[in-house]
Amino acid sequence: MPDPKDPLMPADDDARILAQTLLAKAQHASLAVTDAATGTPGISLIAFGLDPEGDPLTLVSGLAPHLEALRAHPDAAVMVGSPGTKGDPLTHPRLMVKVRARLIARGSPEHGPLRAHWLASHPKAKLYVDFADFAFARLTPVSAVLNGGFGRAWRLTPADLRPE
Repeated sequence: MPDPKDPLMPADDDARILAQTLLAKAQHASLAVTDAATGTPGISLIAFGLDPEGDPLTLVSGLAPHLEALRAHPDAAVMVGSPGTKGDPLTHPRLMVKVRARLIARGSPEHGPLRAHWLASHPKAKLYVDFADFAFARLTPVSAVLNGGFGRAWRLTPADLRPE
C-alpha cells in the first residue's frame, strides 16, 4: 500500500516508457560518487549508454577522479535528461537512478562484446577506448526516481527501467 505521505507516485506504464526513453536516448549523464580519499560527494559528467541487456554503462578514464571513487565506493547515482531549449529547465523530465558500479576487467569475457557494443553507439570513442587507463563500468540500477516535470514524479524499480 502506498505511503500517503510519500509525494512520489508508484510507476505506471507512462512513467516506465518515459524513463526507458530517457535512458535509451542519453549519450551523457551526471554521475554522483563518494570521493575515495575524503568520503565527500562529487559529481562528474560522463559518457553514457546502455549495455546489450539494457543496463546503464559508462567508459571511464583512470585519470578521472570518479573512477577511483567507484573502485572505493561502488554505490553511486546517475541522472539523465536534458532541459529543452525553451521554458523552465525544471519542467523537463529527468531520471535519477541509484546504481551499484562494477568495473569490467580488460581481457574478461565481457569486455570484447561491451567494447563492440559501445563503439556502435559511441564511434568517436574509437580514439581512446583501447587506452590502458580506460575501463567500462556497468551501473546496475538499485532504484530510481523519475521527475516528469512540475508535480509529476514516480518511484521506479530496476525492472521498470528495462523494456520488456
